[in-house]
Amino acid sequence: MLAYHICTRHPKLVFLFLFMLLPKLMTAQDLPLSKAFAHNDYWHKRPLLDALDHGYTYIEADVYLRGGKLIVAHLPPFFSRRKTLENLYLKPLMVYAQRVGTEPVTLMIDIKSKAQPTYEALEDLLKRYQEILTSYQDGVVTRRKVTIILTGHKPFKTLSGRTSGWAFVDDDLLRPSGIAAFGQLFQTASCKYANILTWTGQGEMPDLERKQLCDVVQKAHDQGKKVRLWASPENRTVWSELLSCGIDLINTDQLVKLKTFLLEEVLRFAKVEPRPDFTQ
Repeated sequence: MLAYHICTRHPKLVFLFLFMLLPKLMTAQDLPLSKAFAHNDYWHKRPLLDALDHGYTYIEADVYLRGGKLIVAHLPPFFSRRKTLENLYLKPLMVYAQRVGTEPVTLMIDIKSKAQPTYEALEDLLKRYQEILTSYQDGVVTRRKVTIILTGHKPFKTLSGRTSGWAFVDDDLLRPSGIAAFGQLFQTASCKYANILTWTGQGEMPDLERKQLCDVVQKAHDQGKKVRLWASPENRTVWSELLSCGIDLINTDQLVKLKTFLLEEVLRFAKVEPRPDFTQ
């Protein structure tokens, strides 16, 4: 009752308290940022760990198949092949998943090399980690601590005949596959920001662009897919409008900047409005 009285009688004090608490929240390793997507995560000093420490639960890694190994790199890895998907991501995720109270994590794997052989190598690797991986079997999805989603060069030829597996697919937001058999495989849908919007955050978002974006997002949501736009401008104005249009995941290479923005959004919506006092 005391807490309720304080919240209703002194909303400004409550909001000030939350604002002062923001630096503490920003260092909480167990705070999940449900709308944040760590793009090109391996560019950071501590791949995966930096993202997890900042509360990110959607993380992306680019991979190439080289010499039978899945190498994490944005460009073809002609020289260094030490940064493997297993060492940078799967092994640490196995440790992470076994901790009590950790949040589920989605690892998006952007296949840069040929789809078919790369996926075959990936499938062999994922078998070793199946105890922590979300899976599908005859139309039934079983959720576990880590979900793998494929993007980039997608192995449709291989997946078309599968009824079970550990890897899901990021659909094309503007040109959905439309293949009914793949329904359970599509967890997300994405496209390049510039394929829908030209607005970069200067002035108001054009009404026509806003309507187009909202319509596309709604269609994806109707199909049970979370939506993200990649290569979007990294500024707060754009992020605010993306959220208002229903975008589920915001791509960023700037972990702290987006985290700060999202936490401030939480505080803004948590502001308590005064209620009528019927006791007087």
